[in-house]
Amino acid sequence: MTPLFRSTALAGILAVSAAPAVAQEIRFNVVPYRLDNGLKVLTLEDHSVPAMSYYTLFRVGSRDERPGRTGISHLFEHMMFNGTKKYGPEVFDRTLESKGGASNAFTTEDITVYYENFPSESLDTVVDLEADRMAGLALTDESLNREREVVKEERRLTTDNDIAGSMFELLGGAAYLAHPYQWPVIGWPADLDAITVKDCDEYFRVHYAPNNATLILVGDFKPDRAIALISKAYGSITAQPAPPAVIRDEPEQQGERRAVLKRAAHPPAVALAYHVPATSADDVFALDLLQIVLGEGESSVLTRKLVYEKELATRVEVEDIWRIDPSLFVVYAEAKPGVAIGTLESALAAEVESLGRQEVADTALQKARNIRTTTEVKALKTNAGKAERLGMFETYFGAYTRLFTVLKSYEAMTKADLQKAAARYLRPDNRTVVTLVPAEADGETRP
Repeated sequence: MTPLFRSTALAGILAVSAAPAVAQEIRFNVVPYRLDNGLKVLTLEDHSVPAMSYYTLFRVGSRDERPGRTGISHLFEHMMFNGTKKYGPEVFDRTLESKGGASNAFTTEDITVYYENFPSESLDTVVDLEADRMAGLALTDESLNREREVVKEERRLTTDNDIAGSMFELLGGAAYLAHPYQWPVIGWPADLDAITVKDCDEYFRVHYAPNNATLILVGDFKPDRAIALISKAYGSITAQPAPPAVIRDEPEQQGERRAVLKRAAHPPAVALAYHVPATSADDVFALDLLQIVLGEGESSVLTRKLVYEKELATRVEVEDIWRIDPSLFVVYAEAKPGVAIGTLESALAAEVESLGRQEVADTALQKARNIRTTTEVKALKTNAGKAERLGMFETYFGAYTRLFTVLKSYEAMTKADLQKAAARYLRPDNRTVVTLVPAEADGETRP
């Protein structure tokens, strides 16, 4: 087996100039391979410490689900730790921990990721563990019922009994009319109850096939030996036809949408969501910087003006959400006691949407560039950080190599670019608004 592509840059070098105007590329000697069954493997050799990170990314998330079976992607994340014929229930973690390693996983709208961090001498064990569960996960009524209850409890904790979680679930449902992004990653309770072992068998066959996965290895190992191990362990797993295409025809929003959530909570809060393009679009770099300008740090526009100067909010948060399909730019604020939620909302929207009418200050733009550079550099300090960033760029930009030039892309953004993006996306007709209105115990709403 031969590499698909070999970077000419030196392994493990991150070249970032102290002068922002001449930001350099991120340079890693990543070597990709592909098995005959379609499994893609990215290797990054780094002998700084005798440890490794091993990431498995499956290109499946809540966007790949269907009505009546929402939440199956996240539920399946839990199911993947329930054993196989070779490694029974709870054996996966015990085996890994006995070798000095640890594992975890997460599910998003677009991907499901499993990862291990461990001493490099345990690579053979990890390859065997991961290949074994991709080849033949044990799916039983007992394990399904057990993990279903775990997920339902997680939903109660993070959404049903959590104010912010309830707000953002309502925000997604109101912002999307057709796209699967409208339902929560954790799923609707009735759908979780309806999932059967047969559903899980079909889901596993289609979405957990080797041709729908990418392995990323970073750390202290020899690529030739690692690929030999992986080829032997995964090579016999059969490729499957591509999963059904996701329905992406979300209609363009042509006017503000609103929803109100009444809960016995304090303080009142408001969330704004603006439709923005998928991460693959060039505007993502301007929007990422706008996120920082608006909401990151004490000197950000919203913190400075709404928290300190006008004293309308106790805190604000802003996120430009990376997604494969058109996404959301979300702004959230909690009202200061005694401040009417309408007053806070008006001030919040005015500050956000003013960026489409005027350029940001030079200092604000440079601060945003610096923060973005620092964030990327910090994320690449560890094996796990490198593996995750390579996986995210492979997923959201279609190529891990996009990571190598991302700092230059942020540095190339001008004040005019940010203003143009704000004017195009951060406008009233393109927003969805959810307000949290605290309710009294008797159901009456406070004035």
